[in-house]
This record gives sequence, C-alpha cells and structure tokens, in this order.
Amino acid sequence: MTLAEKILAAHSGKGTLSPGEFVNVRVDLVLSNDITAPLAIKEFNRLGINKVYDPKKVVMIPDHFCPNKDILSAEQAKMMREFARQYDLVYFEVGSMGIEHVLLPEKGLVLPGDVVVGADSHTCTYGALGVFATGMGSTDIAVAMATGEIWMKVPPTIKFVYRGKLGKWVGGKDLILYTIGDIGVDGALYSVMEFVGEATDALPMDGRFTMANMAIEAGAKAGIFRVDSKTKEYVKTRANREYKIYESDEDAEYSRTIECDVSIIEPQVAMPHLPSNVKPISQVGDIKIDQAVIGSCTNGRLDDLRLAAKILKGRHVSPEVRCIIIPGTQQVYLDALHEGLIETFIKAGAVVSTPTCGPCLGGYMGVLAAGERCVSTTNRNFIGRMGSPKSEVYLANPAVAAASAILGRIASPEEIAG
Repeated sequence: MTLAEKILAAHSGKGTLSPGEFVNVRVDLVLSNDITAPLAIKEFNRLGINKVYDPKKVVMIPDHFCPNKDILSAEQAKMMREFARQYDLVYFEVGSMGIEHVLLPEKGLVLPGDVVVGADSHTCTYGALGVFATGMGSTDIAVAMATGEIWMKVPPTIKFVYRGKLGKWVGGKDLILYTIGDIGVDGALYSVMEFVGEATDALPMDGRFTMANMAIEAGAKAGIFRVDSKTKEYVKTRANREYKIYESDEDAEYSRTIECDVSIIEPQVAMPHLPSNVKPISQVGDIKIDQAVIGSCTNGRLDDLRLAAKILKGRHVSPEVRCIIIPGTQQVYLDALHEGLIETFIKAGAVVSTPTCGPCLGGYMGVLAAGERCVSTTNRNFIGRMGSPKSEVYLANPAVAAASAILGRIASPEEIAG
C-alpha cells in the first residue's frame, strides 16, 4: 500500500485498502473556522445531540475575518465562540490564534499518521507531517464532530519524484507552482499527491507545508510527504501524545509516477487567473504592480518572512506599491520580532498585520480595486479572489514578492540581491 492507504487502513480497521473502496474512517482532529463553522454548527444542532465525540479533537479558529472586519463577521465569530465554549472545544481567540493551517502544526495538534478533516480546502497542508489531511464541506464536518468518523472513497495516489538540486531563490512554492503548471488544476483530481525525491528531502518543513498546502490547487484530495528526520525534529518539541509513522511499501501501486528535474526550475509566477497559468520569472515581462502580499497559510511562516526580509533589508518599497506582510501566527510574529524582521519590514515601508487570512480571500487588509494588480504569496488567483473582478493576482514566492514590492513590477530577487 501507499502511505495514504496505510493511514486510512489503520483508521478504518482494515488490513488492506485499495483505491475506489468506500470506508468509514476514524478521525484524529476536526477543524473549522469563522466562515465554515457557523454552517457546521447549524447542521450539528439539527442532529439533536448534546455533545461532540471528543472535545479535545474538535478545533475552532477565528482566522478569516478576525479581528472582525464588520458586523456580519462579528456575528459569525460570536456564534463559533459560544458553541466552542458550550462544548468545551479547543478554541483559539484573537491574541492567541493564528491562520489555522500554520497554527495547528505549531501547537502539535496534528501529528504523523493522523487523519485530519477540516471545513477548509487547504486542510491538506498537514500532509507535510505524514498526515492524511483533507478538506470537507461543513455538513460532513458536522457529522465528524458528532461521530468522530467520515465516510469516503479511498483515493488513488500519484507519485511525484523531484530530482536534482534546487537553484537559488527556488523553494517549495516554486516546485508546487511548476507542478500545477505541468499537470493542470485538475491533474490530480481526487488523488493523493505523494511528494518524494532528494529535492523535497532537502526542503525545510516550511517549504513542505507550502507544497502540501497547494495540492488542492491541482484538484487533489490530499498531499503528503514521508516522515524523515526533519519531520521528527519538528514534532519532537511539539507533540504531547503518541503518534505512529507509516511508510509507503516498495511495491506500492501508484496510478502514475511523474518525475521532475528541479535544477531547470527558476522562480515561478502564476499569472491570472489560475494557479496553473505558470511562467518562469524570466518570461513574465514588465508587469507593474500596486500591491504585494506576503503571508497566508501558504507562505506566512518564519522561513517565508526571513526570505522576504533578506530582500527588503536596507531597501525601500516603491512609493507606488502597498506591501502587506502577515505573520501566520502570534508565535511567528513574536519570533520575527525577536529576529529583527519586523523592524526590517517597517523600515522598508511595509505594513505588518496581526495574523489573519485577510486579503487571501478578499476579506480585508488588502482588498484590490478595479484595475489593480497584486503579487502575492497566497494560493489562489481566481477572478475576484482578492477583491474586484477587474483586478489581477499573481502568485509567487516571498522573495519574488519582496523584490517586486521594491521595484514596483514583478521582478526576480536576482535583480536586487544577486
């Protein structure tokens, strides 16, 4: 079996599983946020029960429109907050919260071998830890909160092998953008993307989170990495319970195998209006920007902020550009503060926000007007994703976003830092 199949088998009481089978799967964590929890709560209340299956395994995080941007978002957050308190769930209030997919691994709430479901499509982020993690609709999440189980079809697995050595300024964001550009937004539809090879082994954990996060942009059910020494080191100081490591069998059957030589990859940019509309930075051309966003559940971790600071230090954002930097969690913010990164950003003319999803989904903290262009480290650039349907979003890594903020156009970090 593959890594994903082994995890699902272990959580469904089966000795073996094959793609296409329908199974009831026990879950280790159920997640929702201020946008998706209210609907899940309404459906849960319709079930007529008065408890969740395990309060310690149901997590709610107000991160999309929080701190609240208006009355409606305040009402949504209030509903979630009161439900969490009523059932004594795991809840992170503003001041301790962060972007959900950055916060949960940081807090040790997701661990290798887990099955995690969340009412958010980017729940697949946790696959970086050797977790089977997937997004589901709020009604399915309501049932998971009640029963601790989900019903699903076992997905096939596509094996992605990344060989060679990463070039300068090339990281996890570039590998996943390149891959999505290669296979398309439906190239891994209802499949698991298993990432292997010396190039992905060389990635730090933050880069792996980025790749797993965007598996959904290729239509995948999940993205997953094997557990290695870096994974174990990451969870060592965070885990407060036992966990189990699974490995793909050498004779595991994959629906297909796709190989990639990463040495040919330069920083990638996804042009409007699809994550698959990808070009290498050298072929992007002269595109003026109005805004740069560095953050989100894709690239709001400490390594991402360090990379941006490396470009911005001693330089200044173009007077024609708004540069918005959003640490993924309060801890990331604090670590960045201790390292002097926040001072670097402010001196460079950037604004630093409290942790929030904010502009990624056109919420707040950077909504675009008609005709404006933004280069962003977020994960989606659909029409109207960050504001006006007449605006444009270009996806890139933090170094490209920072360099673009300085030069006022989409630019390679090589133009600034060599």
